[in-house]
Amino acid sequence: MNLDSQSAAGLGAWRREPSTEVRPGRALPAGKPSSSVIYAESETPAAPLEWDLHAHPLHELVWVRGGTLTTRVGNRIFTLTDGEGLWLPAGHVHAGRITAKVEFHCAFFTPERTPLAFNGPTTITMNPLLESLLLHLSRTDLDDAARARAELVVFDVVEPSSRQIDLQLPGDPRIDVIAKTLMTDPSDGRSLDDWALHLGTSGRTITRAFRRTTGLSFAQWRRTFRVHHALALLADGWDVRATSEQLGYAQPSSFIEAFHAVMGTTPGAFLNSSQ
Repeated sequence: MNLDSQSAAGLGAWRREPSTEVRPGRALPAGKPSSSVIYAESETPAAPLEWDLHAHPLHELVWVRGGTLTTRVGNRIFTLTDGEGLWLPAGHVHAGRITAKVEFHCAFFTPERTPLAFNGPTTITMNPLLESLLLHLSRTDLDDAARARAELVVFDVVEPSSRQIDLQLPGDPRIDVIAKTLMTDPSDGRSLDDWALHLGTSGRTITRAFRRTTGLSFAQWRRTFRVHHALALLADGWDVRATSEQLGYAQPSSFIEAFHAVMGTTPGAFLNSSQ
């Protein structure tokens, strides 16, 4: 990664609140029964919670209820809301952040006994059956036979989401300062020409660098980044107007248009679906 270690440890996940609890990542879950293929656990922290960069020898599926989860894997940022999970294959270095008072859930899968294959981090649809099965497997009083039956059904119902929304960070020293600035202040409204003047380069060079590293133009990348940030704000209870102002949009209508372009729905519909 070309972004500095502080940005990496903090995910590049927006400005860190003073109340945030930062934990070291742990490689293995505590108390995983040796007989189980899948081990699930959950918690609801009172304050925002971040995990430093770490990796697991097990596959991990993470999801939340009542807020958002932001995960950074390499130079990619995933923002998950209710109904979505993230599959992290064993060995992938990642860090994470959840908003306060969010139900955080995770399930660990033993790789050699898991008949699921994903090429990399993958957004998973957390349908009611899958979530109920994983919550069932978090019980400590299941015998081996009951656990094995539930695990077999889990393997049948894990499916990738039709909406794979993630944001690729540039990882290019010519434009990383732009990404870092927006992570600190998403409302920064400097235009492509403003940035070119500030960096002593041309707008064409910046555009080419963004397209080469992220597949998006500067304007498209900033719009997508702001929508990722908006998901966390909306889940935290911000209304559309306040979110729009926080992200630097002159009018709520401009924010609504940007949100719809990225998410395929309006912020209002998103809020209603999350309740």
